[in-house]
Amino acid sequence: MKNIDRLAIILVGGLFIFSGLIKLNDPVGTQIKLEEYFEVFAQDVRPHTGNENWASHFFEALIPYALFFSVLLSSLEVVLGVMLLSGYRRRQAIGALLAMIVFFTFLTFYSWHFNKVTDCGCFGDAIKLTPKESFIKDVVLLLLIAYLFLRRKQLGSSTAKRGLVITLTAAALSVGLAWYAIAYLPPLDFRPYRVGNHIPSLMKPSAAFQYEYIMEKEGKQYVFQEYPTDTTYTFVDMKLLNPEALPKITDFRAYQGDTDITDSLFQGTCFLVVIHDVNDNEKLLQRLSKAKPVIEELINSGVKVSVLSAASPDALEVLLAQAGWHHVVVASIDHTVAKTMVRSNPGYLLLQDGYVRGKWSYRALPASLRYILNQ
Repeated sequence: MKNIDRLAIILVGGLFIFSGLIKLNDPVGTQIKLEEYFEVFAQDVRPHTGNENWASHFFEALIPYALFFSVLLSSLEVVLGVMLLSGYRRRQAIGALLAMIVFFTFLTFYSWHFNKVTDCGCFGDAIKLTPKESFIKDVVLLLLIAYLFLRRKQLGSSTAKRGLVITLTAAALSVGLAWYAIAYLPPLDFRPYRVGNHIPSLMKPSAAFQYEYIMEKEGKQYVFQEYPTDTTYTFVDMKLLNPEALPKITDFRAYQGDTDITDSLFQGTCFLVVIHDVNDNEKLLQRLSKAKPVIEELINSGVKVSVLSAASPDALEVLLAQAGWHHVVVASIDHTVAKTMVRSNPGYLLLQDGYVRGKWSYRALPASLRYILNQ
């Protein structure tokens, strides 16, 4: 039994630490996912008349605090995993893990059964799981943690000061990682807009699609790799056999008025300024004003500067004029796409023929980009 206990502890503890660290690497991504859950729950608990009730108000009230819950839950995953592995207050940790996995299992079941949230965000953007895969993963974890809960009295548990120090250190490092990722950018970028990627290529299929066709004839179903020419078969369904060939970027389009300027962003050298929140104009104005020397250097070097945002173009142009920015292109993109491209507000990307050559938060933008332009 001891070997089984040890294996279960390692699997559960290791997986929770890994899951928590992946999400702490990009807490804004988890924030977006939590906001999606809160919005879905708020919509689903409304009466059929569409009127608001206390439950919908409750979930809507949680939306502004999604980032806080993102950091809290992700840090808790790491801390509980460390407690389980180190043995510090292991019994209490197992009880908390059981409560957490019951909650997660409910979320993934809800996503899968009702097809509400198509990606649970369990492992951030590092590992994408379908709702069904996420639910199965959580059920396995639930069984393992339930086993540990039943065996908790036979498992070692310590209250030694060393374990407390390890736990507090894990908590501090978790919050520190989250702060860095929020204040700057995720240390590990798993999104398709990371440095080195060629965006136009990721907007296209990586290979020819292969389909499986399900046909019916005389009450029996048949599966074909190619669509049959026999007209006596009736079409039932078709299944994509190589979903990994789907484009990694499907929703990036930039519009200047009614004109699609997306392709022009991939020609030559283009500096993208991505703004996804204009609610605090004063802070945003300060950040844009600080970047003015870099923008002027780029424009004087012949680099196209494009400001991408879901906000009103007219309001943005007024804000940019106040910051002293001139001769820049203002274009509209989807709000979620803006947050996906770069978590910082504003965030900056340097493109050369569609390749991402640099990516910075507003805090880390270099005083000059000449060294990159001359490479």
